[in-house]
Amino acid sequence: MLIYAVADIHGNPGHLEAIKKTVQREKPHVLIAAGDLSSHMGKGAQDVMQTLSSLGLPVFVIKGNTDGKSIQELAAKTPGVEDLHLKTAMLEGATFVGAGGTVPIPFRSKLALFEKDVVRRLDNLLTPGCVLVVHPPPYGVTDKVLGKFNAGSKSVASLIKKREPAVCICGHIHENAGTAMAGKTLVVNCAMSRSSAGALIQLAKGQAPECQMLAP
Repeated sequence: MLIYAVADIHGNPGHLEAIKKTVQREKPHVLIAAGDLSSHMGKGAQDVMQTLSSLGLPVFVIKGNTDGKSIQELAAKTPGVEDLHLKTAMLEGATFVGAGGTVPIPFRSKLALFEKDVVRRLDNLLTPGCVLVVHPPPYGVTDKVLGKFNAGSKSVASLIKKREPAVCICGHIHENAGTAMAGKTLVVNCAMSRSSAGALIQLAKGQAPECQMLAP
């Protein structure tokens, strides 16, 4: 299965155009949007949802720190788009599990305001070999701010160590988009920026996942 993963669209028309072109060219089986779909206070959410719905493939989304509650409400009303927050979804033999949200405080990202409850519920959903979709990266992996400070989530890091998903799709730290291993888990920071248009992830049963980062 070919997964197209993006994060931090921020309602940017250029990012939306890049997504459309990549879908047309690569023909992925599913698009994952790992938070910050809209700009601050949810601006542009409607345009983002309309674009994602028009792609003609399943789309899983989660909420990021710049997204308002309208993102989840819009996802529920938008054909082809599913909010993955604290849910499990099956597609092409793969299991996807997500959790939305992060608190935008420097250098110590949390998963959500009510982090302990979210982590407990997410822990119960995760299984080895699944695809975990969160907004902040795990602490210490693709999470460097200014090339110096780790700004990821320690809770996400702990969950990965305990449950060993095949892939963790995340974003949030724009300047550290890329891939790295966290134990047995491939971490893909697919934040969109001037230097990144997301990532293509090849997932096949019994094989290690492979990832290609995309240039704009």
